Amino acid sequence: MTRTYVVTGSATGLGKATALKLREDGHRVIGVDLVGADINVDLTNAEGREELVAQATELSGGIVDGALAIADRMRPSSETVSVNHFGAVATLEGLRPLLALSDAPRAAVVATLVPLEEVNGRLLELIETGDEEAALAYSDELTSELTPLGSSVLFATSKQSVARWARQAATRPEWGGSGIALNVVAPGRSFMSMTAGALETDEGRAAHGHEEPVAPGQLTGDASHVANLLAWLTSEDNGYVTGQVIYADDGAESARRPARV
Repeated sequence: MTRTYVVTGSATGLGKATALKLREDGHRVIGVDLVGADINVDLTNAEGREELVAQATELSGGIVDGALAIADRMRPSSETVSVNHFGAVATLEGLRPLLALSDAPRAAVVATLVPLEEVNGRLLELIETGDEEAALAYSDELTSELTPLGSSVLFATSKQSVARWARQAATRPEWGGSGIALNVVAPGRSFMSMTAGALETDEGRAAHGHEEPVAPGQLTGDASHVANLLAWLTSEDNGYVTGQVIYADDGAESARRPARV
């Protein structure tokens, strides 16, 4: 059965791989990105988020079967928090009424190794209040104190916050109560375009704390593997999995927390 999907970040990286996988499976994909997509919008602002929902409603005919919030940023600026958390939440909440009309609605958001990375507690708190203006203002304060590598704190914090949001939202009446499965996929560093190149050398892997038990010849990730997981989670075949953070990380999470169940 052909399904209709909305995929953000569809022009590059994991978003592109996921859109390709879904199209190869015979589904209709409405891609969203800054440029080169079916819907070209900027998710850092309310206007772009509203335009995404308006165009998705028109292009889909009012019903969406799967929504995948994959677009993200990793820059030393508040834009990282704006896109990774607030843009993703606005995308999924905005498309939720369209998902509710599907016979098998599914949604997913991409995080990272969220329980394992250093986050900023104050920023996390501000994000979770829902006050985007305050969260972005504090992000800008942090940015002035960060080294270029410090953008990873904004990235990790915004990814953890969106994962926490999804976990909490999944069991609410408007999501789980309406039959909409909502999950989080957490790729390892080898699947992140920001760090994949650095992981090709021993020195780069050491610098990035690369602890994944990688199989020989697979030192960098193939985005299609994560795309396959996202495709299944948002398919009709997924009848019971919801509210979960699922790691596609070469075993990094279990290696660091082997006794955590």
